[in-house]
Amino acid sequence: MGIAKSWRYSGKVLIFANNHHHNHKISKKDKILKGQHHHCVIWPPETAVVGGGGGGGQRRRISWTVVCGVLLFVLGLVSFFTGHVASDLEWYSHRLVKRRLWKKKVGRFSAVRVDIWKSDFSKLYYGCSERSPYYAPPTHQRLSNGYLLIAASGGLNQQRTGITDAVVVARILNATLVIPELDHHSYWKDNSDFANIFDVDWFISFLAKDVPVVKRVPDKFMRSLEKPPYTMRVPRKSEPQFYLDEVLPILVKRRVLQLTKFDYRLANDLDEELQRLRCRVNYHALRFTKPIQNLGQKIIMEMRKMAPRFIAIHLRFEPDMLAFSGCYYGGGDKERSELGEIRKRWATLPETSPDGERKRGKCPLTPHEVGLMLRALGFENNTYLYVASGEIYGGEETLKPLRELFPNFYTKETLASEALEPFLPYSSRLAAIDYIVCDESDVFVTNNNGNMAKILAGRRRYMGHKRTIRPNAKKLNALFLKRDKIPWESFAKKVKAAQQGFLGEPDEMKTGRGEFHEYPSTCICKKPFKFSDLDINYNKSQNLTKLPFNPEAETEYGRNEEDQGVHNVQSIVTMEKKGGVDFLLD
Repeated sequence: MGIAKSWRYSGKVLIFANNHHHNHKISKKDKILKGQHHHCVIWPPETAVVGGGGGGGQRRRISWTVVCGVLLFVLGLVSFFTGHVASDLEWYSHRLVKRRLWKKKVGRFSAVRVDIWKSDFSKLYYGCSERSPYYAPPTHQRLSNGYLLIAASGGLNQQRTGITDAVVVARILNATLVIPELDHHSYWKDNSDFANIFDVDWFISFLAKDVPVVKRVPDKFMRSLEKPPYTMRVPRKSEPQFYLDEVLPILVKRRVLQLTKFDYRLANDLDEELQRLRCRVNYHALRFTKPIQNLGQKIIMEMRKMAPRFIAIHLRFEPDMLAFSGCYYGGGDKERSELGEIRKRWATLPETSPDGERKRGKCPLTPHEVGLMLRALGFENNTYLYVASGEIYGGEETLKPLRELFPNFYTKETLASEALEPFLPYSSRLAAIDYIVCDESDVFVTNNNGNMAKILAGRRRYMGHKRTIRPNAKKLNALFLKRDKIPWESFAKKVKAAQQGFLGEPDEMKTGRGEFHEYPSTCICKKPFKFSDLDINYNKSQNLTKLPFNPEAETEYGRNEEDQGVHNVQSIVTMEKKGGVDFLLD
C-alpha cells in the first residue's frame, strides 16, 4: 500500500496528515511540499471550501488581511481576559522550575556533610571598607559647619551602634565630631566614659581622613557662644536628607548641637561610601583600651591552653531581659510575680501572651535549650564552652543542665578572677571583655538576637565569616515542646534541618536585607573562585555533622532558599564530580 502525504490548511493552521489512499490525487502544491521533506511553510489562504463533502464544493477567496485581523482580535481578547492568569502561571512555573533544578542538584543526597566548626566557603570572602578614589577629604575643623555632640544610649553594644552612626552623621553634616558621651543613667548604671573603654587617640587618628574628631569643644569657642548648645532628639532610622533639611540649619545657626538618646537614629540603608564608613568605624576605629584588650587576650590564651578550639555562648538570661521579653519559663507563680514586678519599669510595654511570644520565636532560649541545640548539631560532650553572661535568672540551678551536657564550662570569673576585680563595678567594661573572647572564639552562639549578638555576628562576617550560630527559635520551640516524645536521632535531624540558614554561612542573607550592623553586605567582597581556596577535608568526621536539605528554611527576614547555599551546592556538586567530596546518605 502506498502512502500519500498531504498538508491540509484550515484558516491559519497547517496540519500534516498521512492519508492511506491509493488513488488520491496530489496537487502541484502538495508535490512541492512533499518534495521539501517537511519544511513547514505558511501558505497564504488563497481559497477556502464553501459547502460540504467531496471536491466539488464551491470555493471563494478570503482576504489575508481579514484572517490576520480576526486572529489578532482573538489573541487580544485572550490576552485581555487571561493576562493576569498567565502572569501568575508564569510566576509559579518559574518557582517550580527553580525548585526542581535545586532539588535535581541535591536530589540524590538527603544530607550533606557540613563542618560545624567553620564554613568551608568563608575563604571566598573578605572584609572590604576602603575609601573609593572619589571619596572627598574631610573639611578642616575650623571650616566645618560646627561641633556635633552625641549622647549615646543603652548598654555597651547599643552605644557602639550610636557611636558608629554618629561618625556617619558628622560626615553628612560636614561637622566636627566631639568624642561621644556614654550613657550613665540606663539600667546598667555604669559611669564609664568613652576613654575608659575605647582608645581615644586611635579613634581620632584612624578617622582623620573621614571626619575631624576632637576630645571636646575648645573653651575659647564655647565662651564666644551667645547661647548654650542646642539640644534635640531626631526620630529613629532618619534618612540623611532629614539631617540635611532639619538638623544642618540648626547646626549652622547655633554652631554647637547636641543629639540625645542617639541609638539607631540613622537609616539602615545608605549609599555605599557611608556604609563603608560605618564599617571602618565599627571594625577598625573602635579599639578597646589596653587593660581591656590585655585581659581579654589572657582569657583567650587560657581557653587555648585547654583546647585548640572552643565555643563562646552569649547567654542573655538576666531577670530584666526575661521580664522585657514577656516570656514564661515554667517557674510558676514565683517567676510570674518576680518578672512581672521588673516589667513594670517599662510603662509603655504592651500586654503579651507568653505562649504567643514563644511560638513567634521571640523568647530567648534557656541554657538547657542552647545545650540541646548544640548537641543535636553534632558538638560532642567534651567540647569546651566559654559562657559570656550577666546575672542568670535562677542562678546555678538554671545553668545545671547546660553544665551536664558540656562539663568543660568556663566564664571570665573562673578564668581570671583576680585580674577581673578592677573591672567588676563596670558592666560595660565587663561586656567589652566578653566581646573580645566571643569575637576570637571558633564558634559563636547566641540564645537571642540582641544588640551584642547582632554586632558580633556582623563583625565575624566581616573578619572572615567565622562560624556564628543563632537559633531559629520559631522552629526550635516546636521541637523543644515535644522533645520527650521523639527519639534523639529524630530530634537531632529536625534541629539540623531547622538550623539551615542560621549557621553563619556567607550567603545566608541577600545583599541589602537585614540590619546593616548584623549583615554588613556592602563591606564584604567575594574573591575569584579557586578550588584550592576551599581546602575541604571531609574525611575528618569528628568535625562534621549531617545537615539534611531543607528547602523551606526561613528567617525572620524572609525565605532563604536562594540565599542559604545555592552557590555552596553548585561548588560541592562540581567537586563531587571530581571525586573530592564525601556525602552522607540518609
